[in-house]
This record gives sequence, C-alpha cells and structure tokens, in this order.
Amino acid sequence: MILLRHRWFYLSCLAAFTAGHMINYAVIIYAQEVVRSDLLSGIGFGLCFGPPIVLGWYAGVLCDRLAPGRVIQAAQAVFVLAAGLLWLADQSAAMRVPLLLAAAALAGAGWSFVAPARMATLGQIASAAELKPASVIFNLLVMLGFGLGPVAIAVMRRHFGWPGVFAGAALLFALASVMLLGVTTRRSERAHQPVVDDIREGLVAVKSNPLLLQLMVAAMAGFLAMGPMTVLLPKLAATQLGLGELQRGWFLGTLALSLIVGGVLALISSRRMHHGHAIFAATTLAGLALAALGAVHDTRVAVALLCAVGTSGGLALSLVVAGIQAHAADEVRGRVVSMYTIISQVVPAASGVAAGALVQGFGVGVALQVCGAVLVAAMAFNLSWMVALRRHGG
Repeated sequence: MILLRHRWFYLSCLAAFTAGHMINYAVIIYAQEVVRSDLLSGIGFGLCFGPPIVLGWYAGVLCDRLAPGRVIQAAQAVFVLAAGLLWLADQSAAMRVPLLLAAAALAGAGWSFVAPARMATLGQIASAAELKPASVIFNLLVMLGFGLGPVAIAVMRRHFGWPGVFAGAALLFALASVMLLGVTTRRSERAHQPVVDDIREGLVAVKSNPLLLQLMVAAMAGFLAMGPMTVLLPKLAATQLGLGELQRGWFLGTLALSLIVGGVLALISSRRMHHGHAIFAATTLAGLALAALGAVHDTRVAVALLCAVGTSGGLALSLVVAGIQAHAADEVRGRVVSMYTIISQVVPAASGVAAGALVQGFGVGVALQVCGAVLVAAMAFNLSWMVALRRHGG
C-alpha cells in the first residue's frame, strides 16, 4: 500500500504542513486580536506566501540539482527561526509589529523551498504507477495541515497561551525533520547551466504542453479561494457568527474535514470521473458557496457552506496536482512543481491581501461575496478557452 510504503515521508509532510499553517494562522490571528489590525493581518499573510514569486523559481532549480531532502531540512530550519521571532514579538510590545512581519517573511522564504522540495521528493520515491494516487494522498496531507493549523492553535493557546503556539509549531517542524531522515533522495547528475537558463527550460516545458499549462491556470483559479478563507473566516466566526475562541478553532477545523472528503473523492473516483469536467464544476461550486457565506449569520448554515467550499476545492485541486505530477517530465520535475507551488502560495497571498483590504473597507460579508464572485467569473472565462482541460479525461 502506497501510504504504508512511504509512511515516514507522509507523516513528515503532515507534521510540517500543520506546523507551517500554524505559523500562517498565528500571524493572521495575532495581528487581528493582539495588534488589532485587519490590514496588518492581510499584509502578514501576504508575506507568509508572497516570497515564492521570487524565491520559488530558484527553489525549483535547486530541486533539480540537489537532493530535495536536503532542501526540505534547510527550509524547515527557517520555519523554526520564524517561530522564534513570533515568540520574541509576543514578549516585546515595542518591537511587536516589525518582529511579526519579519517572522511572516521568514515563513514565506520557508514555503518557497519546502513545498516544491517535498513534491520533487515524491516524484523520486514513488514509482510511475504510484505517482497519481501518491500525489492525491500528498495533497490530502497538504489540505489536512491547512485545516489542522487553526485547531492546533486553539488547543495550544487555550492551555499554554501564544508562547505555547509558537513552541508547538517549532516542535512539529523538529519532528518532521527527524522523520525525514530515513527518506533517501538523490541529486541530479546532469551538468549545471546558468540559473536563468534552467528557469527558462522549465517554462518552455510547461508552455509546450497545453494540458500542463491549462492545469497551472486552473490551479490559479482554484487557489483564489484560499487567501480569503484564511484571512476572512476567523473574522466571520468572531463577528458575524459570534463564536468563542475554541468554537472558532473547531469552525475553521471543519475546513480540514471537508478538504479531506474532497481529496478522498478524488482518490476513489479518479478512474471513473472526467477530470477536466470535474475541475471546472467543483471550482465553480466552491466560488458560489464562498460568496453565499458572506450573507450567513447562522452557524449551521455557515458550516454547511464551508463544507461545500472545502469538498469542492479539495476535489478540484487534488485532480489538478495529480495531473501536473503525471505530465511533468523527470528532468524538469523540480522546476515544474515549483511553478505549481508558486501558484499555490502567491495566489492565496495576493487574494489574502485583497481580502484584508476589502474587509477593512466594506466588512467581512461583502468581502466574501466579492471573492466568491471573482472565482466564479474566472472559471467561466477559463471554460471558454481551455480546450485541452475540457478534454482531459484522467
């Protein structure tokens, strides 16, 4: 069984992604509740995911040159440093804002390298026959970590305060590094060329494959929802739904379960569904449910809509990442998956900053409605020109 055969890699992924999203959510929630600035929370989230637009290209080159396991270990050490800066920010009111932003930027640097390196590692340890289902399982753990992050924050904060949150994230990264010690990766034997030429080679590989290019653009649309959810859902839970601290953690954790359901649906149904049609339909449904959340004041309805967003998004993105892994050539895999991870980080960062500005000016309800409507419009436009994706059966 794939899950058992690569269990240490997958357990390491779960620990690292949970810890990484603890850092992301901590920056957002701390800015909202301690610094009391919605705009700062959006900027902080942008810094958590913005650096890959610059660093991610070099990360892809490194993943095709070095053993990706080494890249993962270095990136996780950067995350531990970010957790330390957050602890210092909590201890120093005078330096709180600059330390918070510095920690967010370090987290962004960590995401730039750890995400493509883990995807490149999967491409090395999984066989060709395993790669699609192995990629869906990997994406399940990405989404589970995204959902477990706020739950872990709520539990740790309730018992140990903010210092416990930051220490817990650092400990999880340490465990993730230990579990990765038994996973063997290899460096490339090909001759090195200038970094710019390596990056251009990766871009040409994507551009010359219409399906690969359209999967990348579909990923951009799908990730439009992630930034607003991360920035706006804590605010929605606290203001419009009136939930307490622990209740907010479980509300946000509902997203984890629904993302898993979507990923599991992709895993068990991928051979029977038309992948292209499923990606278009599921992403559109996620946008509609996200927009509807903006008008909701009842917790039960909000949970149902949040489940719809998560399940649809989990299904669509799992199919997208499996398609990208399956159609990426081994010699450029690191650079191709780095483009996907740049999208998965930069698009949420940009939409998160926009969502922070929207909620500052118009309130959380309007912000959710606008973000959902943009996603629906983007998918309608994509449907009009994505011929290869429309024909992508799986």
